[in-house]
Amino acid sequence: MPHAGSPLMAALHSRLHSDRPSRVWRTRFAPAPTGYLHLGHLVNAVCVWGLARAHGGDVLLRIEDHDRTRCRPEFEAALLDDLEWLGFAPDVYPVSSFRPDVAGAETAHPARQSDQEPRYAAALESLSARGLVYACACTRRDIAQLVPRAPGEEARYPGTCREAAVDPLAHFARRVRLPDVAVTFEDLRLGVVTQHPAQQCGDLLVRDRHAQWTYQFAVVVDDMAHDIDVVIRGEDLLGSTGRQWALAALLGRDTPPLTLHHALITHADGSKLSKANRDTSLRELRAAGWSAERLIGEAAYRAGMLDTARALPAHAVADLFAASGDHDISAA
Repeated sequence: MPHAGSPLMAALHSRLHSDRPSRVWRTRFAPAPTGYLHLGHLVNAVCVWGLARAHGGDVLLRIEDHDRTRCRPEFEAALLDDLEWLGFAPDVYPVSSFRPDVAGAETAHPARQSDQEPRYAAALESLSARGLVYACACTRRDIAQLVPRAPGEEARYPGTCREAAVDPLAHFARRVRLPDVAVTFEDLRLGVVTQHPAQQCGDLLVRDRHAQWTYQFAVVVDDMAHDIDVVIRGEDLLGSTGRQWALAALLGRDTPPLTLHHALITHADGSKLSKANRDTSLRELRAAGWSAERLIGEAAYRAGMLDTARALPAHAVADLFAASGDHDISAA
């Protein structure tokens, strides 16, 4: 992250207001209810609300529960409770709107991915009508056997089913033909980045063999539907950006969102915090006596946004991202 008083931060403030005069610019906080929130999620919340509050933006809350095999209602309820307790209030779709006792158990929510089957189906159909979609019979094991890769290297789909005329009635999985072009964008923290999605991942899987929409597809369709101007997320998702911008262009988005990929909180060995590793959740720290202000300050400190750990209330995170100021958040 650049220094809070840097020319880039001032340019960000100017661009967001000059490019979008007809409405307030918008970002989003979009957790997946596959486990309890941890400090890594809290770093993202600090960045999302901090930038929005400092530069006149709105925050939209979205529940990314496209993976029905891993998402649980109890995790969604817990993350909503955590957000309220921390003091992070969305401007678009308040926490209360996601609760069945308020919205109604049978009411589809416009920002819960499991409720958006018609939205995703319509987007897929628009691509299919242009000959950009094909059925795929390949499993992850098939791809791994066809394309050997080094440890940590991304698996690239080799296009096995691209011209194979796989029966779409026999297989749920669908892929989108990505153009063989480079995608260049400027990240607000990392600068100019060039990616080549067709070489990185190959044709993009948009629906899996269980008929579930993939993250890569759902997030692009939703960001377009929700008028998201700035995508703020962890650096671990940087590799997804080029393919998502390529897909957005195919879906008709003229100008992709601005991006800011913040640094991650990591373990001593460099691995990131994760739900899968059962890293300490915010709920466990709450139960151990931590206050919301102490947790927010700890997250900001461990992400390099504060020189020392101290209590930081949710309403004060904007100070870390002001267009002028003396906070050094270069590590964030």
